[in-house]
Amino acid sequence: MKINIQKSNERGHRKYDWLETRYSFSFSDYYNPRRINFGTLRVLNQDIIEPGKGFPMHSHDNMEIVTIILDGSLEHKDSMGNHGVIEKNDVQRMSAGNGVTHSEFNHSKKDKVHLLQIWIFSKEENIKPSYEQRHFDLEKNKLITVVGKGGIYIHQDATFLRGFFDKDIKVNYKAKNNVFIFVISGNVNVDKYILINGDSAEINEVGNLELNIKKNSDILIMDVP
Repeated sequence: MKINIQKSNERGHRKYDWLETRYSFSFSDYYNPRRINFGTLRVLNQDIIEPGKGFPMHSHDNMEIVTIILDGSLEHKDSMGNHGVIEKNDVQRMSAGNGVTHSEFNHSKKDKVHLLQIWIFSKEENIKPSYEQRHFDLEKNKLITVVGKGGIYIHQDATFLRGFFDKDIKVNYKAKNNVFIFVISGNVNVDKYILINGDSAEINEVGNLELNIKKNSDILIMDVP
């Protein structure tokens, strides 16, 4: 098992008048030649958007874009005719395919929205764009598949699992591919490493993975080719 750790304060960080964002990989005007992608995982941005603010219409293509709402609500509109609001613990998938435009705005006029946006390279290019949104009731001390078989479908052989765990719990996961672990909050031991809020671990040659939860934690596991 080969592990590469990225501490939260090693991520790219930008703060604008309406957006605070942290980049796990090179994105926009943040560039780190050592942080381009992890296999098919291209982007992991953690965004906090001010009330009523957001991203106006912009374009994407040939990317699977997954948005996970951690707190608050996000209003979505796109060129496919979709228009709705994504709430806490909702997961949205947009397959950009041969081209789509969309906008994302904080739906609230008083509360911030906190989210993860994740881009995965599609295994099929120039497909017809599509959209899916689901709410997940996350059981305590259990990994729930939010993307992949049993969750939101994406055009890639990837699986995302999320779980809320009490301290002193051991979490076991049998990996299919390589694994990217992101600690949304808490304290998690991975091998000899301690991960806390915003830390991540890239793990190659995984096999059976064991996580030791040292503090109540919210974790996201991404199993990606």
